[in-house]
Amino acid sequence: MTALDRLHRPVLVLNASYEPINVCAVRRALVLVLKGVASAEEHATYRVHSSRNHFEVPSVIRLLEYRRIPHQSRALSRKNILMRDRYTCQYCHKPLASSELTLDHVVPRSRGGETTWENLVACCHPCNNRKGSRTPDEANMRLAKIPKPFSLHTSRHLMRMLAKSDDRWRKYLFY
Repeated sequence: MTALDRLHRPVLVLNASYEPINVCAVRRALVLVLKGVASAEEHATYRVHSSRNHFEVPSVIRLLEYRRIPHQSRALSRKNILMRDRYTCQYCHKPLASSELTLDHVVPRSRGGETTWENLVACCHPCNNRKGSRTPDEANMRLAKIPKPFSLHTSRHLMRMLAKSDDRWRKYLFY
């Protein structure tokens, strides 16, 4: 694993009350800890180095001040679509790095398809080229699952899935 890959690994973010509220990248977690906004509750097994310092990489961070999190939906963005689809092409079902994925409009924009949660899916470049400006049925391609908006349930499910690869998260995910 390269140093750059390590900066993109997921970190569980807890509110001051220890309630899990988000997942961010190591890079963002380090910034929050160094700014004094959060503290590291659990550490990964590796460190990152600068020219003068080395830092333990957090696996779980806790905000030092309680943040009221209103019930909100997530913004429609490439990152959130890829997270919802677990960085997996929805046509060939291969998990890939974000750089190897694109977004596909299930109903092509050229046919009136809108840019919505229900019409966007993660897709690898070969599948996107194969589908072209056709619908999945016309291209004889089947979606892994029907695209839905990112919800609180999706977010919690994602946290539980990520916890399977990091034992340090489990004690914080009690739901």
